[in-house]
Amino acid sequence: MTEIRIADAARFLGVSDDTVRRWIEQGTLSSTRSAAGQSVVDGLELARLLKERSVRPEDPARVASSARNRFVGLVTEVVSDTVMSQVELQCGPHRVVSLMSTEAVRNLGLEPGRVATAVVKSTDVVVETPGT
Repeated sequence: MTEIRIADAARFLGVSDDTVRRWIEQGTLSSTRSAAGQSVVDGLELARLLKERSVRPEDPARVASSARNRFVGLVTEVVSDTVMSQVELQCGPHRVVSLMSTEAVRNLGLEPGRVATAVVKSTDVVVETPGT
């Protein structure tokens, strides 16, 4: 079992430590004591709760796609030169940066404050874990 401290669980869930403690008291989440005596939650149980409680904004594109990694957010910055642009989106807590042609930026009407969807389809996705 992967043990997640209450404070870390709260950060992953986007709630306060007190909310996680209330959920433990209400039986929404269970906790145990670590070897050091700290209250911890099971990582698998936390992952299930995260998935269950996740709220995904409606994708404005409404298109059929084979890409499953779709992040709806707001454009926060566009930096362009004559040929290329860097477009930054804030998708919930995630910052997504895309490099594209300036022509594409104009055609899509990308500007700060615009709702957009970042679509990621790649066989090269790096996954990291904390060092042990």
